[in-house]
Amino acid sequence: ANDQQAEGITPFTTDIFKGFLAVFLLDMGITSGRKLSSFLDNGWTALIFALVVPLINGCAVAYLSSFVTDSTGNQFLFAILAASASYIAVPAAMRLAAPKANPSLYVPMALAITFPFNITIGMPVYLYIIQSI
Repeated sequence: ANDQQAEGITPFTTDIFKGFLAVFLLDMGITSGRKLSSFLDNGWTALIFALVVPLINGCAVAYLSSFVTDSTGNQFLFAILAASASYIAVPAAMRLAAPKANPSLYVPMALAITFPFNITIGMPVYLYIIQSI
């Protein structure tokens, strides 16, 4: 598509998209907050899984990415991607693909546990590993 054709759909691809994305993320955050108490009712297994598996994945890929690239930025990005849950796409897709799946388990696991853990603890750990290699 050329610039003139792209200009015709700009309101749908830039302006309104940002608004819909903000509303969608707000809805996911509200859903996650409401479901957090029932998430904790599932026991410690889900909580430990949401913390340990991303840490293992991120640390392993932080080390292994040194065999792929010498760039610290690329290694860091690989580690973060390996440690991350799909915070936007998968929770929405799970509603359609597995309607019997319990959203009180997978939504808070990704948004309320794994995401803040990766931001506060995971990212500094992965960067430390990369810089130590």
